[in-house]
Amino acid sequence: SAASEVYKRQVERRRLAAERSRRVVRQFVKFGLVGASGFVVNQGVFVAVKKLTEWGWGVDAESAALNLFGTQFHVRWYMLFSVLAFVVANLWNFMLNRRWTFRTSGKSHWFRELVPFMLVGVGGLIITLAVHWALVNTQSPVSLPVDVFDNSTGLRTRTYWGNFIGVVAALPVNFLLNKVWTFRAVREHRREAGVAEIPAS
Repeated sequence: SAASEVYKRQVERRRLAAERSRRVVRQFVKFGLVGASGFVVNQGVFVAVKKLTEWGWGVDAESAALNLFGTQFHVRWYMLFSVLAFVVANLWNFMLNRRWTFRTSGKSHWFRELVPFMLVGVGGLIITLAVHWALVNTQSPVSLPVDVFDNSTGLRTRTYWGNFIGVVAALPVNFLLNKVWTFRAVREHRREAGVAEIPAS
């Protein structure tokens, strides 16, 4: 009967919705694990470059590296370290997410996904740098307390914590944009293979 058909469609819709929710949760967990490994890479590069420039050139990470057009603002060395760490970690994350999280390897050309992934990553980098700057700048209302984060040890180094908190703050935005834009090939492949999606009505 018509009523039983409507009921069957509703049950199927609920099943597909539950399946899609589980898939998104699994992907987010995987994305988080990849992000955690990428954070280790990011922080490792950041620390290594900071130490090398301190030992080799005597550079203080919080000192000015470049003046911005004669203004009172400067690009700080820790910002340059963050950019380098971002590039290395983002390439690492891209390869793992492509092969494991979203499983688009073989379904889409890697360069077609690399470009949007790096663009999304730039957005994440901007968030990371903004948070990092706000936490390290002593004039900021959310600056890390100098008496606790006094740079006396690695665990009390302000730039390390600023970078860490900035990366964490950018994670949800990165996941959402990469899922709906960068790695959309897996959804296209699923549709082409005839895997059911939730009906529009």
